Amino acid sequence: MTVAMTRTWLQKRIPEDQKVKYLANGRDFIDDAAIEHMLVAPASQDGSKDASRIRDILEKSRAIQTLSPDETATLLHVTDPGMLAEMEEAALAIKKKVYDNRIVTFAPLYMSTRCVNNCAYCGLRSENTAMTRGVLSQEQVRSETEVLAGDIGHKRLIAVYGEHPSSDTDYIAETLKTIYSVRMKTKHGIGSIRRVNVNAAPMTVEDLKVLHETGIGTYQVFQETYHHETYRSVHPANTIKGDYAWRIYCMHRALEAGIDDVGIGALFGLYDWKFEVMGLLHHAIELENRFGIGPHTISFPRIEPAENTPLSLAQPHRISDAEFKRAVIVLRLAVPYTGMILTARESAAMRDSLVPAGITQMDASSKVGLGAYSDTKPEQQPNRQQFILGDTRSLEELIRDLADTGNITSFCTAGYRCGRTGKCIMDLLRTGQEGKFCKLNAVITYREWLDDFASEPTRVAGEKVIAKEIDEIRMKMPKVFDAFMENYSRTQKGERDLFF
Repeated sequence: MTVAMTRTWLQKRIPEDQKVKYLANGRDFIDDAAIEHMLVAPASQDGSKDASRIRDILEKSRAIQTLSPDETATLLHVTDPGMLAEMEEAALAIKKKVYDNRIVTFAPLYMSTRCVNNCAYCGLRSENTAMTRGVLSQEQVRSETEVLAGDIGHKRLIAVYGEHPSSDTDYIAETLKTIYSVRMKTKHGIGSIRRVNVNAAPMTVEDLKVLHETGIGTYQVFQETYHHETYRSVHPANTIKGDYAWRIYCMHRALEAGIDDVGIGALFGLYDWKFEVMGLLHHAIELENRFGIGPHTISFPRIEPAENTPLSLAQPHRISDAEFKRAVIVLRLAVPYTGMILTARESAAMRDSLVPAGITQMDASSKVGLGAYSDTKPEQQPNRQQFILGDTRSLEELIRDLADTGNITSFCTAGYRCGRTGKCIMDLLRTGQEGKFCKLNAVITYREWLDDFASEPTRVAGEKVIAKEIDEIRMKMPKVFDAFMENYSRTQKGERDLFF
């Protein structure tokens, strides 16, 4: 593509009418001054001592109701260890009520490392000459998918695309078709990817309709930072990403285009972590008010080292492990229905410690280099990666570690194919009903994976989890137990992709 063609592509990227239609009196829904005011604790009041109010807030969370900004700010002010422990207990109780003890797993698949943006914290920024660039061909996409589905056993992917004309909407749609077409033989069945979520740049309504028709899963875009001044300082004004309003309303356009599930996130380390928690809450409330549904998932990556990227090492607002844990807990309490994703940016120890805080999704066997799954080199290659991973455990290792703590790994994608998406799944999540479907399907898909991919030690660990889960289904869901056991038995005999 010539320079002139790229320039034309850039000029058409942001239709002004689609950017401003949701603004209120020319302003977006993030009021920096109001948020900052809420985050200043009154000198005469210690939030940790207001136990009665805090417990009332926790009861609201337990009822799976979104907290108000004021209520969330109150929780952010808590410093008392005993009250923080109560908050963590409530977060785990909410997670169990909505999602049971399931952890959904996935893998990231980087499709392109070309990008027109120049974000100060990102290894893929356009001015980083140390980075090796490329875009996967459809054959390479197939090869990567064969490893992920046939060798490792993944059922879900998050496909990641740079913002560049060489990875435009047509390319994204074609790669999704390629991924879904892959079928690989396993020991007892067929390995395939059943859901592809997409992490890509903000798009027009028209482009998003194309992806919706192709079969996109969750559409994921992170605001990076909700603080306007910080956003301007790390995203050059002459780039597409420098347009705050275009980015913050991308989920509005996605829902308008018919995409049911959207995922939001912030990159912790760019600005005050408490402000970002409040920004994520305001984003969730805005979507609820406008469309009747909030975010399907919330992610909260921390900045990690990236090749030739000074800001990734000298973070202006570095967040400690203790603060990060508090952010996770408060977000679980503030937006209790949402799925919460903790990626392999974090260390294995950190991820394990945050599962009880309300995490519902984790990636494994992750590689973030272009074409890295087909590559025989096991080590990370900084000049091919957006950032350096902290947790390099394989999917099998993660499954075994989760089993040892009584957690079941779920490969279920049934809800999306049965229409339990958008407002439907939000209602089911808020009432705890979705967890019942998911518990049944989690056990069946877990059985699939153990039979098709597990080593003997992992299978033994998994059998203990399955035995406990079947006992719970027998006791808590007796009306469906016989139908469940029929599907379970059929799965043991080699049938695949059975679900409720």
